[in-house]
Amino acid sequence: MSALSHFDDSGASRMVDVGSKPITARQARAVGQVHMSPETLQSIVDRRISKGDVFEVARLAGIMAAKKTAELIPLCHALGLDSVAITFTPVDDRTVLIESTVSVQGRTGVEMEALTAVTVSALTIYDMCKSIDRAMSIGPFELLEKSGGKSGHYLRPDRASP
Repeated sequence: MSALSHFDDSGASRMVDVGSKPITARQARAVGQVHMSPETLQSIVDRRISKGDVFEVARLAGIMAAKKTAELIPLCHALGLDSVAITFTPVDDRTVLIESTVSVQGRTGVEMEALTAVTVSALTIYDMCKSIDRAMSIGPFELLEKSGGKSGHYLRPDRASP
């Protein structure tokens, strides 16, 4: 049918068999953004949001989401992640850049885990701040880099670093 590995020759969905692949060190970095009013971002930075420390709650939500990616994305493999790190960087007075780095010693990559971590972190920021800024927007979300496995190293050509 096609070169898409999640479909068999008849077009039926399938989970790829990674059992015979070697265990290698794998890592992925992803980024996303949350756009908001300058007042909202300043309130987050100053820890004046009534629901609590927005970045810390969003960090925990992103870490938890990365660990549960296989429960959210139907054909992802369940992985025992070695590490998940999430950072928040205001890039101007309206935008927060979220970056996740996920690593594992495994038979399959962690791109989806890195993207899930960033996305859920962004949704958590929105949830915690929606009462003061309903006009917030989230995205785009991008895979910046992945390493390990048969396909080797990938570095997003237009975004070598965040």
